[in-house]
Amino acid sequence: MIRWMGDPPERGQRHVLRRGVYAILPRGRDLLLTFQSSPFDELQLPGGGVDPGESPIHALHREVFEETGWKISGPKRLGAFRRFTYMPEYDIWAEKLCEIYVARPVFPLGPPTEPDHAPVWMSAGLARRELGNPGDRHFVAHYLHLP
Repeated sequence: MIRWMGDPPERGQRHVLRRGVYAILPRGRDLLLTFQSSPFDELQLPGGGVDPGESPIHALHREVFEETGWKISGPKRLGAFRRFTYMPEYDIWAEKLCEIYVARPVFPLGPPTEPDHAPVWMSAGLARRELGNPGDRHFVAHYLHLP
C-alpha cells in the first residue's frame, strides 16, 4: 500500500489517477528545486506527469529539463506517495501517484521550457520546510535521514 499524504479526497468527488515522477537533486548541501508561479506560487521538487507509453525514467529526465533547464544523471527511486488535489491547469480532481527519485544535476542546458517555472537552489534544510506539499517535505527529510 502506498502512503497517502496531504488533504483527504473531496467527499463524493471522482478523482482521476495521475502518475508522476519527481526528483531530489542534491549538489553539496543544496537542492535544485522549481518555483511554479501559476496558477499559484509554490516551491516544488522538479517533475511531473508520465505520458502514455513513456517510461518513468524518460519522464523524469524530460520533466526536470522542462521545469529547471537542467540535465540529470543516475536516478534512483526512493519511494512513492499518493495525494489528492485539484489541478486547475487541467480542470480535474486528481489522485496523484508520486514516485520520488534522487538524481545528480549535471549541468544546465538552457532556461526552463515549462511556462511559469524557474530553477531555485536552496539549502536542503530550508527546502524541507518550504516545499509546497507534505509528500515532497517527507521525502526530503527521508533523504536527509531526519525524522
